[in-house]
Amino acid sequence: MAKPLLEFTDRGIYCEQGKFYIDPWKPVDEAVITHAHADHAYFGHKNYLAHHLSREVMLYRLGDINLRTIEYGETVTKHGVQISMFPAGHVIGSAQIRLEYKGQVWVVSGDYKTDDDGISTAFEPVKCHHFISECTFGMPVYSWKPQSEIFTEVNNWWRTNVSNGVATVIVGYSLGKAQRILQNLDLSIGKVYTHGVIENTNEALRRNGVILNPTERITFESSKEEVRKGIIIAPPSSVGTPWMRKFGPYSFGYCSGWMAIRGAKRRRAADRGFIMSDHADWNGLVSAIDATGCECVYLTHGYTASFTRYLNEIGFNAREVHTLYGGEEEDATITEGEEKVETSPSGDEAKEAAI
Repeated sequence: MAKPLLEFTDRGIYCEQGKFYIDPWKPVDEAVITHAHADHAYFGHKNYLAHHLSREVMLYRLGDINLRTIEYGETVTKHGVQISMFPAGHVIGSAQIRLEYKGQVWVVSGDYKTDDDGISTAFEPVKCHHFISECTFGMPVYSWKPQSEIFTEVNNWWRTNVSNGVATVIVGYSLGKAQRILQNLDLSIGKVYTHGVIENTNEALRRNGVILNPTERITFESSKEEVRKGIIIAPPSSVGTPWMRKFGPYSFGYCSGWMAIRGAKRRRAADRGFIMSDHADWNGLVSAIDATGCECVYLTHGYTASFTRYLNEIGFNAREVHTLYGGEEEDATITEGEEKVETSPSGDEAKEAAI
């Protein structure tokens, strides 16, 4: 029997033949990165390989790193191992990593969602022998509504707030959720204003050639009354801070897959909870895994134990593995459904939070 092409180590997912790691959480010489979220793209590696659309965000977050980027479908060979990237649909620039060596094919999904959000390149199933998958929302209770329905709710809520003279603040993670919200707002209602951390991410994406709807950064010079007439997109780290309170009276909406859990909105003190995730729901996970035709699936983070049992019961060869993924965005705390506060990629967040 051939030795597995990938193994799970205390540094990350390791390819011994290719001498590289995928999304390692400790410093290594060669790192292949699925996407730019902080629990997958760490500082301290000697060399990085990622998708082209992750380039500017990674440079913004990690600083002056030695970064090579490639396009979807492009192949790089390291010590005989062919590496290529395919869309994961999670956030802009997210990729599944396909590895092939002597006829053995492995795919590392990173984080993914199967529904097309209109801003991230849509997920594509990739045939393989071994599939390494997340299962953040690997429980039947998680079933997402069509995106069009979610944003009808969001836009109606915003429109009502404007009519009532109440400011509108919508919260979502700065990479992924914020851009998804931005691209689906009804701009006939008003202007879109952004917290500095989100606008920094938007600017990085724009430098990368991504076309986003217009936004205006909130600064010390911003007119509070003008900002209150529009909609404010803010990160989770701003909730409950003086920065947010100064726009009151406001209605505060939170976008997260965890809103599907009873009590999640209350725990975040949100006026509205919108069930919106950048991860696959239960049906999306099952269909994505099935579409790979894989002989074995490895589940890295989320409801790994219960989802592994379920897949084995319906005929898959599933295994639970332990990694350090899930420390950012919705993955933060599976048991309580709480979202971890963003960490600052530089000194900018503390500065912007004071504005």
